[in-house]
Amino acid sequence: MISKLQFLMPKSIKISYPSVRNTNFDTETKKTEKQHSTMPIITLLSDWGSRDHYQAMVKAKIIGRMPGAVIVDIAHSIPPFNLNSASFVLRNTFAEFPRGTFHLIDIMADATIEMPHVVVLYDGHYFIGSDNGIFSLVFDHAPDRIVEIDMIQDTDTYTFATFDIFIKVVQHLDGGGTLEEVGSDREALTTRIALRPVTTPDLIKGHVIYIDHYENVITNITRPLFMEVGRKRNFVLTFGAARYSVTTISQSYKDVAPGEILAFFNATGHLEIAVSMGNAAGLLGIRHDDSVRMEFI
Repeated sequence: MISKLQFLMPKSIKISYPSVRNTNFDTETKKTEKQHSTMPIITLLSDWGSRDHYQAMVKAKIIGRMPGAVIVDIAHSIPPFNLNSASFVLRNTFAEFPRGTFHLIDIMADATIEMPHVVVLYDGHYFIGSDNGIFSLVFDHAPDRIVEIDMIQDTDTYTFATFDIFIKVVQHLDGGGTLEEVGSDREALTTRIALRPVTTPDLIKGHVIYIDHYENVITNITRPLFMEVGRKRNFVLTFGAARYSVTTISQSYKDVAPGEILAFFNATGHLEIAVSMGNAAGLLGIRHDDSVRMEFI
């Protein structure tokens, strides 16, 4: 169950992107639509886990229809229904793939009238999923195109979107089909409101946005924000219901002895709280959306 502190999703709010294109595309967009092959790169992001048959079903169907496809698992252990965690993972991975990659997102992927299945063309990448707000958390600017999927799906069930319809859309586009044949244009994406750090001249109040496999705790406090507010001053970082604190920024996990708490800015530029050779979230009692405070002195 998603906690109260997670992103809110007002049903009536839409992202208004004035530069979203409908039928007039620039040269690069047209090139992207034509750059398909019999060896598409397809990424998978889901909350299926690894103990069930869902991954195997999807991969078997992809291989059967597109034998040369390169399938990349981004992650399948996203906490169930947690679009916040999913968006963090997708935001920090998709750009490393080549243009023309298909990204299939199966988290809260059931279609509704307000949140239909869509294909979103963004920076040369194809994102296929439900318009449930996740894309608004991933993208930094207006997408090149949003198309609401209106293709007959392969099954008569409506509970497994990637298997039922998303693969068919990839096969169509990779085979030279057009987005016009997939469905109709959609003007805007559904949005979710992300929790953002609150700042004063001497304080940054952030939140936990992701907990990784090692139970390292990742916050929404970024290095640029830390530099802007901190101005090279000393600080006290408190977390875990203010029971724990850190007063220095480390460079790596090895900067402290095993079992000690540390904080550093990770490869994505976010402030991370960890326990050297330990699991910070479990040991410190930290959960998704918990608050963290950085006071400058």
